[in-house]
Amino acid sequence: MKNIIFLIAAAFFFTLTGCDFKNNEEESMNQKEFKYQTEQFADLGILRYQVPGFENLSLRDKELVYYLYEASLAGRDILYDQNYKHNIKIRKTLEAIVNSYSGDKNSGDFQKFMVYTKRFWFSSGLHHHYSSSKFLPDFSKEYFAELIKQSDGKLLPLKDDETPEQLTAELTTVIFDPEVDAKRVNLSSDEDIIATSANNYYEGLTQKEVEDFYNNVEDKKDATPIWYGLNSKLVKRDGKVYEDVYRVGGLYSPAIEKIVYWLKKASIVAQNDLQKKTIDKLVEFYETGDLEKWDEYNILWLKDTVSTIDFVNGFIEVYGDPLGHKASYEAIVSFKDMEATKRIEAISNEAQWFEDNSPIQNEYKKKDVVGISAKVITVVVESGDASPSTPIGINLPNANWIRKEHGSKSVNLGNIVYAYDKASAEGVMKEFAYDEAEIELSKKYSSLADNLHTDLHEVIGHASGQIKPGVPSPKQALKNYASTIEEARADLVALYYIMDQKMIDIGVMPSLDAGKAEYQKYMRNGLMLQLNRIELGDNIEQSHMRNRQLITHWAFEKGKAENVIEKKMKDGKTYFVINDYQKLRNLFGELLREVQRMTSEGDFEAAQKLVETFGINVDMELHTEVKERYSGLNIAPYKGFINPVLKPVYDGDRIVDIKIEYPEDFTEQMLYYGKNYSNLN
Repeated sequence: MKNIIFLIAAAFFFTLTGCDFKNNEEESMNQKEFKYQTEQFADLGILRYQVPGFENLSLRDKELVYYLYEASLAGRDILYDQNYKHNIKIRKTLEAIVNSYSGDKNSGDFQKFMVYTKRFWFSSGLHHHYSSSKFLPDFSKEYFAELIKQSDGKLLPLKDDETPEQLTAELTTVIFDPEVDAKRVNLSSDEDIIATSANNYYEGLTQKEVEDFYNNVEDKKDATPIWYGLNSKLVKRDGKVYEDVYRVGGLYSPAIEKIVYWLKKASIVAQNDLQKKTIDKLVEFYETGDLEKWDEYNILWLKDTVSTIDFVNGFIEVYGDPLGHKASYEAIVSFKDMEATKRIEAISNEAQWFEDNSPIQNEYKKKDVVGISAKVITVVVESGDASPSTPIGINLPNANWIRKEHGSKSVNLGNIVYAYDKASAEGVMKEFAYDEAEIELSKKYSSLADNLHTDLHEVIGHASGQIKPGVPSPKQALKNYASTIEEARADLVALYYIMDQKMIDIGVMPSLDAGKAEYQKYMRNGLMLQLNRIELGDNIEQSHMRNRQLITHWAFEKGKAENVIEKKMKDGKTYFVINDYQKLRNLFGELLREVQRMTSEGDFEAAQKLVETFGINVDMELHTEVKERYSGLNIAPYKGFINPVLKPVYDGDRIVDIKIEYPEDFTEQMLYYGKNYSNLN
């Protein structure tokens, strides 16, 4: 499960725990001079991250990282096609224009075209990466036609005998009409969420047909079920429903063949036998599409807690499917940050204590928490659904039965979080914090608290609790509310324990003031700040945003009788002030208990009522105010990253070194990827 963006812990915290972030003088100077943010456009900021320690890896380990890096990027086209069936054709058209347009590239219209193109790259398609709503160009249809006309036809993605004019006509409707495929993921409870979602996981089917198909194939009595539909597209042909499986020889074969090629090279230089078996099992999965192989791979991956180089590669997260069956392609390559891992391990080592002392019902607690491993990693590259917009914490695998029997692996993406922190702006805190005391508490503890929230969310939250015997999986039982409820469950675990003395006792937090700083930030974000991410008049669609609004609005309403959280006005501006932190913690515990019950019992009606009541609707007056207050700050609400580039150094046919470079231009990187990793048509 992915976590959403938080910031890294402050320097004093790393000193406290022995988790110093590469503090030698040379690296500190490099980090100080490194340009973390390169540009900003629309609602997006483009950042970079460093990979400290890469140069110190052995040549064999560098080779392993490089082969995994190539395998990751080989699959990036898959996400474009999963997001929307026209995305690859649109992207190749946009890239052909950028590369070959012979007109005036300094004109205002061309600059608007470039903003649209960069937004398209950032979102891996024409739907916003976060809201999933279609974004429209600021230039005209006529100008788009002129762009295509004055570009090199040899670079355009033309079919046999297709003319540029025909391509223009086909794409104009798709790109410019706001009513055509308006939402990539529609979670609305009063619509057919399959028929009205523009993602490319289903073709010609209704919601009922999809539900019926999987209800018929899933074995409700199977204690170790595969994740049905995870790696396939469901289509209707001649009145019958079929699965087109992602595999070699099947759907996405050209890209998957490249992934397999590089994974086989990685297997040869694996760090140990278990890692080699893990990579080989992933190859088997890609070659066959067999989901039992996928489960076997995940179990092997979980067992490998020794390798310092690690990776995620496959069909992982299901947020892009409103019914939670289909997973998007995602890949991350990393190596372990040995020092920073001490903090997260201190939390994972106490997993049983956290489970035993949770406010949830005893029958839904795990009696024996098994196999939770945790570490801080240094990311080398991200691809697919992890790039350019990236998680900062991951807990995998997602299959509940594997979590229960074999455990889970949690990671904190240390250098990514560090880059976010270095690129962060102070203006938001000054604008939305109620007083100087709140600002000072944030300066002292907020970075630390954010990092601890991420650790608790991923390591403890997603790994906690269990499903009642005989109850379907949450994705099946809770349907379009499953992702929101799961993220709320993990967040509530983090919020409950970040105000616990246990965090001080195990040496990861100096005082409960850090927990107070996190409570302030979480309430401020859930009740106000995240509203800047959606357009005026829109309700909340994205699962993580629904989760945060659900928790904060529920706590605000339930705490009104005792004035736990107070809405205050100052100089005509709205603020939310916490008056009693312990009572707020108790409210979080109360909601956690109910959310776990919904999850464990598969209570769809209760989940629907909770999300629809507290997680979706937006106060227009407050939304307008937030937008106005943000407008003067010139801060992009969303950020993503340019990846480092790995380049092998050869002596003849033999690799003698792998060099790492840090590009600064987002457009150049996207064009480079389009040229070198365009594996699907």
